[in-house]
Amino acid sequence: MKSVVLAIQFLTRLPTPQVQATERDFARSMRWFPAVGLIVGALVAGGAWLGAQLDGWVAALAAVAVWVGVTGALHLDGLADLADGCGAAHKDRARLLAVMADPHVGSFGVVAIVLQLLAKLVLVHAVIAAGGVFPALILLPFAARIGPLVWTLWLPPLHAGLGARFLEHVRVSHIVGWSVVLAAGAMVVPAILLAVPLIALWGVWLRRTLGGVSGDCHGAGIELVETGLLLAVLALRHL
Repeated sequence: MKSVVLAIQFLTRLPTPQVQATERDFARSMRWFPAVGLIVGALVAGGAWLGAQLDGWVAALAAVAVWVGVTGALHLDGLADLADGCGAAHKDRARLLAVMADPHVGSFGVVAIVLQLLAKLVLVHAVIAAGGVFPALILLPFAARIGPLVWTLWLPPLHAGLGARFLEHVRVSHIVGWSVVLAAGAMVVPAILLAVPLIALWGVWLRRTLGGVSGDCHGAGIELVETGLLLAVLALRHL
């Protein structure tokens, strides 16, 4: 139970009971990231439902606002840091990592955040217009948060710290278990199965570009997989 509470605290701004925890406890909580995704998805879907009582665009805006609010823009911050690094450093890996470590957000990061929010807003509205949005919104954050478990086992950590400790507590069995849940969810929203190639592609890009993974890479990957899955849901509904 402690691991679940810590995972919620780590990934969201939701109120939770206070628990005493070590760095090891936080690392162990990573196995519950997909479960937190279900909580995030349920709240996002709830926001969309309330907004839909007024208008489709209001529903999309409410969904995106809840998405950002409940996560505290945690993953957007990772996306911005990675965008700044890639934009400033190009092919210089050392410079790229140095820029990513800078806590300030540059122009590339701002553009990445704006484009990401616009992409989610437009895609959520389009999915709402196509129908069947609520199961999709519940499951997409869940599917995307399987990614950090995969990337942790697959890629070496870029630096020491909590991210490196995750590797000690994530097992293949955790990924298999959540994959079974993913397959069950695909009976309702088939498009979420595309999380598998999207997660794999992000891992390949990280290996080739950075040679490993960090917290920012996890956050950016979650954001991009979520957007990719929104696009997949929309595309399948038009086939």
